[in-house]
Amino acid sequence: MTKRDPEGRRRRIVEAASQLVAEVGVAGLTHRLVAARAEVPLGATTYYFASLDDLSAAALQHLTDETVRELEGWAAALAASDRLPATLAALTADYLADRSRALLETELYVAAARRPELRPLALAWADGLTRVLGAHAPPAAARAAATFLDGVLVQALVRDEPLDLPALEASLTKLLT
Repeated sequence: MTKRDPEGRRRRIVEAASQLVAEVGVAGLTHRLVAARAEVPLGATTYYFASLDDLSAAALQHLTDETVRELEGWAAALAASDRLPATLAALTADYLADRSRALLETELYVAAARRPELRPLALAWADGLTRVLGAHAPPAAARAAATFLDGVLVQALVRDEPLDLPALEASLTKLLT
């Protein structure tokens, strides 16, 4: 007899849904796909999440929680650096090296544009990055740099070519000083 672990099962379902959002988008998410990825019966996904909206919201909340943890790392790296634009450019390049994570962030933005209840989740990255940068730059410059990096994210996904690190650093230098 195995011990039941409802929280572990729920967590596996949410993590599977998060992975799938990067692969098929929010619009392509189904209970069946998530159940297969999480290796749980189909009924388990509908037990924990009555609707696909609930399931996708949980997956996007999971992404947001990871984003907040990542921003803490960025804050520490920027605090330890005396070269803000160069460090920020390197952090951005590292972030974009994980294409599925970048796709998740973009999917979150698109979903939030259609579903207002998701907007606080979508704003966690931009507002969090603005706060992190605000420790090193004036508020308007911090907001401009965060907005610029959102655009860099989208362009990197669409263009599917290596990030021009020197150009990114030069742009961030102008925005932050």
